[in-house]
Amino acid sequence: MLQETVSRISDLNVDSLVTICNEKHRFFVADQLRASEKTNHIILEPVGRNTAPAIALAAFKEIGSDPLLLVLSADHVIKDMAAFNQAVIDAMPLAEKGKLVTFGIEPLWPDVGYGYIQRGDPVEKGFEVTSFREKPDKETAESYIETGRYLWNSGMFLFKASRYLEELNTFRNDIYEACKKAASSSFEDHGFTWIKGDEFQDCPPESIDFAVMENTSEAVVFPVNPGWSDIGSWSSLWDVSDKDQAGNVTLGDSILHDTTNSYVRADDKLVAMLGVDNLVVVATKDVVMVADKNNVHEVNKVAQRLKDSSRTEWEFHREVRRPWGKYDSVQGGERHQVKLITVNPGAKLSLQKHRFRSEHWIVVSGVARATNGEDTFLMKENESTYIPAGVVHSLENPSDEILEIVEVQTGSYLGEDDIIRLEDRYGRVQQES
Repeated sequence: MLQETVSRISDLNVDSLVTICNEKHRFFVADQLRASEKTNHIILEPVGRNTAPAIALAAFKEIGSDPLLLVLSADHVIKDMAAFNQAVIDAMPLAEKGKLVTFGIEPLWPDVGYGYIQRGDPVEKGFEVTSFREKPDKETAESYIETGRYLWNSGMFLFKASRYLEELNTFRNDIYEACKKAASSSFEDHGFTWIKGDEFQDCPPESIDFAVMENTSEAVVFPVNPGWSDIGSWSSLWDVSDKDQAGNVTLGDSILHDTTNSYVRADDKLVAMLGVDNLVVVATKDVVMVADKNNVHEVNKVAQRLKDSSRTEWEFHREVRRPWGKYDSVQGGERHQVKLITVNPGAKLSLQKHRFRSEHWIVVSGVARATNGEDTFLMKENESTYIPAGVVHSLENPSDEILEIVEVQTGSYLGEDDIIRLEDRYGRVQQES
């Protein structure tokens, strides 16, 4: 969906991309964006502070040329690209004049999962914004539809960087000052813009709607019907996916018997479903979730229970992306852990050592250049090397093919923070892993 969001602007005259994400996701995001031909700047937030601060960081970064900022979320589906592009083009003149444009989706039904925008008098091809309304109950949503003056709030915006910052400064000076300070102390490193945690930590969390759009008198809404959907839940993903004759959506290895209107995703195991209806079943390498489609919005309550009970599934995943590739923690115990490590062609892990664990590498496929202490040598399939705790080591893929190795770790402590980096081509000697 991130790649689809980037491709969405391919027919617009966009100079560059600014992508904002949490610093923990930087390698995954960078990998996803490699296919884009646009110049891309990735801003890394140390903590999430909602959309108003995130957009402010982008605006401060681009304020020198003061461009129009088209703000898009990475979890939207838009099927009619021509309608979307035309709405953006129609909105540009007003945005250039200093208006803060939002795009309202012409409602197809009285949805209670979306916020609404009440439109007022016409302004060129758009309308003045009379009010923003939070997610209504069904009766209220039906009354909105009957008036013909309400639109779904898409969360997509267009405005000049300077105008957004001016309005943010007027209505939420605390957010403005915190973001200005954080942006001024940011630094570039290995293709990323790093926002310092101590500068951004105290920024109030707030959405752009509450901070700016509901307060400004310069808001304009442009109605559009581009086949839009906000994929905020598994049930909404079922809504927009192709279905079989029984109304099921399946991804991965599954067997369904007498099953209807369900969404099934199986990442690494077979899922069998018998005599059920209206379910969402998601089986990842970490966990299996089973929910009624009408209750999937409560998944955050499960995540909160995981946090409250000090379980790690809400934060740590079995498969982890790294700039050199990825690793999959396939099995582990109190004093051992087994990983399948995938190294991209030409990539290299950092030169490092561990205090508490030893490692045994076995090549599964490809060719590895291994550094083990003072020795550097090539290893092929079925060849291995043992690295005691405290010994400096590194792993490189010198070939044009993917390298896969099995790593067996043993020791008294196996945490990822037991890494002492001595050299790293991705700048992680100074940064965290």
